Formats: sequence, C-alpha cells, structure tokens
Amino acid sequence: MIRYSGMVPRRSYDHFCAVSRALDVVGDRWSLLVVRELSSGPRRYSDLFADLPGISTDVLAARLKDLERDGILTRRRVGPRAATAVYELTESGRGLRPVLAALSAWGAPLLGERGATDAVRAHWFALPLGRAVAELIAEGVVTVHIGETTFHYVVTGAGISHHDGPAEAPDLELHLDLAAATEVVMGTRSLVAPANS
Repeated sequence: MIRYSGMVPRRSYDHFCAVSRALDVVGDRWSLLVVRELSSGPRRYSDLFADLPGISTDVLAARLKDLERDGILTRRRVGPRAATAVYELTESGRGLRPVLAALSAWGAPLLGERGATDAVRAHWFALPLGRAVAELIAEGVVTVHIGETTFHYVVTGAGISHHDGPAEAPDLELHLDLAAATEVVMGTRSLVAPANS
C-alpha cells in the first residue's frame, strides 16, 4: 500500500502488523526526534529547526506536514493577531511519550563518550532523566537545571511528565551539569535526595 501526501508517494511496509503500521507513521528519519522536541510543549518552527541540528528545512517541513496529516501533531496560531504558529502534540502524539521513554531507556547505555562532532541540547536529557526522578520522589514536582536550561517534572501515581521551564513551587530542585546528567542517564551515578526532602 502506498499513501500519498500531495504528489509525493508515501511508502509502507504493507504488513498487517501494528508495529509496521506505527512505523509507517513515525518511522521516517527525524519523525520521532520531532515528537521528542514537542513532548514537553509547543514549539515554533524556528525552535524546532534550532534544536534539531543536521535537519534541513525541507525535511523538517515535510516531517511536520506528514505528522500533522497523520494526527500526531497540530499547528495553531498564537500571539498578537495570530502572527506566530506553534506545533504541539495531539492526544495521539502524546501517546508516543511512553514509546520515547522506552527508546530512551534502551538507548541510554549506548551513549558512551560524547564524540567531538556530537550535537547536544540539555533538554534532550529530560526523557531519560525522568526515570531517575521517579525513583527519587514518589509524588511531587521537581525542577531540573542543566546549565542554562530548565525543565520540570510532575510525578503522580499515574506516571511522570516533563514540561518546559521551572515549576512555580517545586518540591525539589536539582542542578546538574552535562557530565552529571549523562552519568545519571547511563546509570553510573544516581540522584540522591537531600536529607530534608
């Protein structure tokens, strides 16, 4: 089966299998990384482009269009007179968060040493650090600072979610550098709660 997006044919595995159908939607190169970027909240096109080093503008535009067509994300106008557009995950797209968390957990041991040409963004640690945060606090809000980047987690009995920026009244604040964040993600270092928490 080939589905069409405009004039460009879209390839399919043609397997009557849930995994292959899922990969038909999010298996293209960069697709899940776009979803990762949107997993903590809405982003402008320029933000996505800046935080996906190596992607071309044509490929980013194509992935956004495909993911919007497939109901993974939506585009909406914001700001004065709706001058700016942002992309955000739909309910279906938010359903990929556990998939990203599982991929992140699986890929963490593969990080190894950072190569000289490896791009890095501190917010890329939000997904894999979530496991360590969930082990640190059973319920509550945790703000994490990695360099100039800040994000926070909300931990409940139903699970954990991460969001851009600091929380208003966190139960705990963590300050990490990239090296410490990498060690926590790889499992060679653990987060330790302060004695008074």
